Amino acid sequence: MPAKYIFQKDESNSITIMKCIIVDDEPLAIEILESYVSKIDQLEIAGTFRNAVSAFAFLQQNTIDLIFLDIQMPKLSGIDFLRTLKNPPKVILTTAFRDYALDGFELEVVDYLLKPIPFERFLKAVAKVLHQPAAPVAAAVKTETASPDSFVYFKVDKKMIKTRMADILYIESIKDYVKVKTADKEIITQQKISYLEESLPRELFLRIHRSFIVNVERIDAYSATDVEIGKHFVPIGRNYKNDVMKILARHAF
Repeated sequence: MPAKYIFQKDESNSITIMKCIIVDDEPLAIEILESYVSKIDQLEIAGTFRNAVSAFAFLQQNTIDLIFLDIQMPKLSGIDFLRTLKNPPKVILTTAFRDYALDGFELEVVDYLLKPIPFERFLKAVAKVLHQPAAPVAAAVKTETASPDSFVYFKVDKKMIKTRMADILYIESIKDYVKVKTADKEIITQQKISYLEESLPRELFLRIHRSFIVNVERIDAYSATDVEIGKHFVPIGRNYKNDVMKILARHAF
């Protein structure tokens, strides 16, 4: 049975249920968000839509509390759709493009999530919607990330590729892209390594260089200059060395 997450109740000891819709032209992206929403007791999906025009028609007849909204869609962009709403509900933007962040915050969205969206980051956004502090989210995430089957999706072209976190060996930054290396494949996606550092579980992934994040559990050996993961040697950056040595020393005997 999948884990369920309940944020703090209000003073009357009741749980507020928020109705939400998902608007995204990618079926897989909708499926991912539906699975995330299903884990939050306070969220209830009222509908999913492949374009903003259908969502707009739905909103003319229905009242909802929250929209998970993609930006680049056919017929009408998420930003333009949001501008058409006179009294919009709360909005969390979900997109593979960081260029629209300013537009989103000018329209007072609650949060701006970059795909691939880790569940941990999704929880933080939901916490903002529910006006809850981050502490309950951290506790919930700790349970989630402890599972060996935890996974994340990476966007490659028009596909979202599911990847088990435990299978990731290391992540390498290549300008505005990152290369995600597993034992049997490489995934190259447009993303900043700093965003992945913030989003991935810290107990599993460690930034050891300005261009590299490694899976701590996949390290076979390390020295003062690099870590060894299978046949790969990943350098330890000078500015990261002290912290990396302290963290890795905790696991040494």
